[in-house]
Amino acid sequence: MKTSLDPRHQRRIHLMQALFSSSFPGAVTDKQISDIFAVLGVLDENIQRSAPEWPIDKIAKIDLAILRLAAYELLIEKKEPPKAIIDEAIELAKAYGNEASSSFINGVLGTILKEQEKGKI
Repeated sequence: MKTSLDPRHQRRIHLMQALFSSSFPGAVTDKQISDIFAVLGVLDENIQRSAPEWPIDKIAKIDLAILRLAAYELLIEKKEPPKAIIDEAIELAKAYGNEASSSFINGVLGTILKEQEKGKI
């Protein structure tokens, strides 16, 4: 059972916070998110395709940070089961986002996963 002290959970919080911080002008980029930034175009393209009514620049910065991290784990890293990645993203959204964040993130990541399973990604 996952706890708030689980090292994987703590790592995700750190990476999400670093991604969030980097979305502001003048922010220093954390070395640990350089792998994510290397494929940011691919991640954002998949997020945009899965939420066409929400341009990337209109998505709340914290939601975008969570989506980018989870999309990276789903599409690039592939170390954890997809359900675990999505569940963790939803938990981060509940803790750090607004009332609608968890539903929005669940929908976007669910669409990304379906597209991936169909071989479209």
